[in-house]
Amino acid sequence: MCGIVGVIGHKDASKLAYLGLCALQHRGEESSGIVSYDGKNIRSHKGMGLVSDVFNEKVLRPLRGYMAAGHVRYSTTGSSVSKNIQPFLVNHKRGHIAIAHNGNLTNTAELRQALEEKGSIFQSTMDSEVIVHLLAKSGKTDIKEKAAEAFLQLKGAYSLVLMVDDVLIGARDPYGFRPLCLGKFDGAYVLASESCALDLIRAEYIREIEPGEVVFIKKNNIEFLKPFAQSKHAACIFEYIYFSRPDSNIFGQNVYFTRKRLGCQLAVEHPVDCDIVMPVPDSGNYAAMGYSEKSGIPLETGLIRNHYVGRTFIQPSQEIRDFRVRIKLNAIKDVLKGKRVAVVEDSIVRGTTSRSRVRTLREAGAKEIHMLVSCPPLISPCYYGIDFPTKKELIASNHSIERIRDFIGLDSLRYLSLEGMLKAMPLASNEFCTACFNGKYPTAIPKKFSKSHLERRR
Repeated sequence: MCGIVGVIGHKDASKLAYLGLCALQHRGEESSGIVSYDGKNIRSHKGMGLVSDVFNEKVLRPLRGYMAAGHVRYSTTGSSVSKNIQPFLVNHKRGHIAIAHNGNLTNTAELRQALEEKGSIFQSTMDSEVIVHLLAKSGKTDIKEKAAEAFLQLKGAYSLVLMVDDVLIGARDPYGFRPLCLGKFDGAYVLASESCALDLIRAEYIREIEPGEVVFIKKNNIEFLKPFAQSKHAACIFEYIYFSRPDSNIFGQNVYFTRKRLGCQLAVEHPVDCDIVMPVPDSGNYAAMGYSEKSGIPLETGLIRNHYVGRTFIQPSQEIRDFRVRIKLNAIKDVLKGKRVAVVEDSIVRGTTSRSRVRTLREAGAKEIHMLVSCPPLISPCYYGIDFPTKKELIASNHSIERIRDFIGLDSLRYLSLEGMLKAMPLASNEFCTACFNGKYPTAIPKKFSKSHLERRR
């Protein structure tokens, strides 16, 4: 669930890209990078860690130019290496190509093998590099034809920002799995994963890049192209449930109000007899607000988050994940002691994080703990860029709700229904990908995903 930014037409393009990445830090904490271009020279700086760790004024100063692309990344186990940090940059005989990618291609192995048989040499294990090779090897001379030829060979999920010589390109796959929006600031155009990145730099929000749409920006000229046949849409519903910032508009709608509606629907489906409602911060905050409003049960803060510790879900190592859970949240004992508590959580993936949190609440004196989850049980892997790689790692795919309740240590555990979740969404139910909840994938999935393929995932 990477974050991407592109800027063209501003003398401080790299600084705007930096600010955009700061706003998108929640989409990936493992690494970050920026590539800039001044019309003659292309420059790059990338590193492991948070945006604030990788960049400072001294680093940004040499990244001169009117065009820039930026990326924040998380990865699955096995690919946490510096060679996979994006934007990925290559120089070839006809110029340069830089790419920042959010998503996951499902035909990477097939494309990579075909390219290698034709002499391509890969520098990384990223599926994003496949796209660069397709562009570089194209026999077309017009950039629009070249891009269309490359994108038509891709399968799976992708939102892209590319710098191809003096052209900034933004693209979404025809299913529209991942978000990408367009804005304008001081005469410059800005592409970003979420509108919160535009808000930070006070850019005007223009619109969402549509599924299957490609935008080409050169100087003050902007063109839109739709090279794909009409396709059904499959926006990632988990963007609304967990990933995106609540102050963002994604897929044309606000995240904050969607999460509140999920909480309201949860209260309708699963009323509980409790003294207080409390969220698991931060992604559970707004569903808890909705649950409290609908149920009439007071909303309280029972856990305080240490904001100087990163998100646990997107850390690649289970050992690191468990450690960060313990130092991330602290209970307020005077709020919880002797109380029957309704805990609102956005999702349960592996169950280990929830188990640790419930233990903390018990130790703080909670009398009863009832967990309410604002989405259905996660039972199927995601092949489109979320860290749900195997059924083995999804507790709900292998255990009953009662078994999960017992493992976590709850008095009761209740999930929002699939129908209720879709009812709370701002788009029609057939506009979403819900494969992680029902196993119905919108695209064909290779029968066997190799370990190396999984390592190439975003």
